[in-house]
Amino acid sequence: MICIFTLIFAGALRSNAQPTPSDAASAGKNRILLVLPFDNGTGQLNLEWIREAAPAILDARFSSAGFAPMSRPDRMYALDHLGLPQQFQPSRASALKLAQTLDVDSIVVGNYRLEGTSIVAEARVLNVPRLRMSDAVMARGEMKDLIAIFDSLAWRLTRVMDPAFSVAQETFLAAGANLRLDAFEQYIRGISEPDQQERQRHLKKSVELSPNFSPGWMALGREDFNAQKYEEAAASFARVSPNDPEALEASFYRGLSLLYFGAYPQAQEAFANVAKELPLAEVLNNEGVAVSRQGKDATSLFVQAAAADPNAADYHFNLAISLKRHGSTANAANELAQTLKLRPSDTEAQKLQAAWKAPGSPDAANDSETLERIIRTFDAGAFKQAAQVMDSMEAARLAALPAHARAVKLAARAKEYFNRGLLLEAERLYQSAVSDDTRLAEAHAGLATVRERTGDAASARKEANQALEIAPSADAYIVLGRLDIAENHVDEASREIGQALKLDPSSRAAQELNREIAARTGKRQ
Repeated sequence: MICIFTLIFAGALRSNAQPTPSDAASAGKNRILLVLPFDNGTGQLNLEWIREAAPAILDARFSSAGFAPMSRPDRMYALDHLGLPQQFQPSRASALKLAQTLDVDSIVVGNYRLEGTSIVAEARVLNVPRLRMSDAVMARGEMKDLIAIFDSLAWRLTRVMDPAFSVAQETFLAAGANLRLDAFEQYIRGISEPDQQERQRHLKKSVELSPNFSPGWMALGREDFNAQKYEEAAASFARVSPNDPEALEASFYRGLSLLYFGAYPQAQEAFANVAKELPLAEVLNNEGVAVSRQGKDATSLFVQAAAADPNAADYHFNLAISLKRHGSTANAANELAQTLKLRPSDTEAQKLQAAWKAPGSPDAANDSETLERIIRTFDAGAFKQAAQVMDSMEAARLAALPAHARAVKLAARAKEYFNRGLLLEAERLYQSAVSDDTRLAEAHAGLATVRERTGDAASARKEANQALEIAPSADAYIVLGRLDIAENHVDEASREIGQALKLDPSSRAAQELNREIAARTGKRQ
């Protein structure tokens, strides 16, 4: 159970699905989604894996678009809890009942089929509050473009659920452009295969084909961890990108894996990195264990863990051991008593209490060998709850600002997303900034950088010029310079990069473009 202490000190916690002020009016409304596996209408068993591929792609795009899709484990648990098979394909009535039972706002149902050499994906959205099923939306293409097909479908569905959504379709397509289809297929087979060895085989193949595919490394790390292959698990979790939505969970389980094979300094660092953003009790506790196993005093960390979750007996137990070890006998006895109050059947705590009360007893001989307890489970639910609370607080703070000040903050955050490669999130925030202040040059310049990255040169040029009509902008000049170099308009590019360097002489991008122009013209820039 997460407490106010944890929420207040959650620091820089941010999720990839943050509501923005423009979203504030609809925050929490029609945002919680359940995407069910698509119905296989191809008649081909070898394409059955696409059933699970559809929600995997759609969930990722919906999350980036500001929605809150249920995860696959949550969906599987819910269907099992309701006594429904994983292959459940609901009618309108049963989908509505499921949505109301799960307290979601919308359910996405769909199918895929073959038409000649093309694959066609079709889906509808059930709006639960309005008791309305949308018209079908469709995307089609060649099998080799399967990921792009579902990215396009995600964009169309997003527009159904939020008609005001203004992020370009090209940005959705760019989000999955670097993912190899064969690696993605192996990943989907790996997370849905019932046999553990087969899961590992598929997941290993996935990351071999696409070494930068974070979901594949995360899934492989879980498999290794569950098989108690802790060194392998730590290596897999380390490959999860810090920009991945599951990055904090990966760091937590990497810390656990390192603990279990005795790499205590590295485990301490892993837990500390998580605690900077999400100081949950289990994170602080395990960081304390890693510190203690190095022969250092971790009492302060155990104090924080017990304060974050005062009703968990294990945290009081660990604090008791640490206090006793470092000479605070009376306080240690109090914490041990609290452990037994919360869990009277704790035999280890009972023996330890007897040993402390009677130092000459047989139990006292093992007193010094008692170790603090490791918490194995990362409370992802608490993470989501904390993220939602922090996002709501941030949205409220932004909504209270004047429109221009809010737009400036949104544009700055959007640039952070862009620098991390999160184009969809970046464009969403830039669009919100423009909505708040159409005369904000940095928002238009930011949209220009996104458009350039997604391959829409005409829109990139338009946004860059619009930014320059408002105010001088090094970013806008750099975009125009790159576009003109690509079109072999070197003289125009030279002037634009010169203007960018006047505005920002330290710009590495402008300096690199300046050198490229010099190499092309043979002139000293």
